Amino acid sequence: MVDAVTSLGGHELRVDEWGVDAIYSGTQKCLSCPPGLAPVSFGERALARMDARKTKPQSWYLDVSMLRKHYLGGGGGRVYHHTAPVNMTDALHEALTIVLEEGLDARIARHEASHKRLRAGLEDMGITYVPKHSLHSLNCIRIPEGSDDAGIRKHLLEKYSIEIGGGLGSMAGKAWRIGLMGHGSTQRNVDLVLAALREVLR
Repeated sequence: MVDAVTSLGGHELRVDEWGVDAIYSGTQKCLSCPPGLAPVSFGERALARMDARKTKPQSWYLDVSMLRKHYLGGGGGRVYHHTAPVNMTDALHEALTIVLEEGLDARIARHEASHKRLRAGLEDMGITYVPKHSLHSLNCIRIPEGSDDAGIRKHLLEKYSIEIGGGLGSMAGKAWRIGLMGHGSTQRNVDLVLAALREVLR
């Protein structure tokens, strides 16, 4: 099972080649689509496990077998599950059209180039990454020692209109998360973030 929420449209994902049984994503990250939809795909093995289930899912909301019947029919016709968000479907269609116009390989390469440029700039400033390896689209870095986490993020937002995420859970106050996703993954934005961080950290 693969969590592709932050990688779909920004990283290589070969679902069939890699034998992925189940994969899910979100529309609002590298696809640059409004939030609200969760694209999913299930392989034959996952569908077989679903069909062999002996107990009902705990939640109607997460009943994927019912969603299959809703969209694909079967067992005597289509089953109602929800009212489809047509405006979101149209937005996703347009976002995917933009991806195809750019070219998926070119889009993935753009995300990689932005990540490498940001990483090199941060490391030149002595800022290190929390994990050794990082998604191109989400950069988790250690907050420099002695820095005011909330104060710096507030300054970046108010002066430069740059919003970076704070650490979550056990990493709260220890890490920042810098997203380079979709339309935001550009050399211009990377250079702006680096310049703003240099200024505020001084």
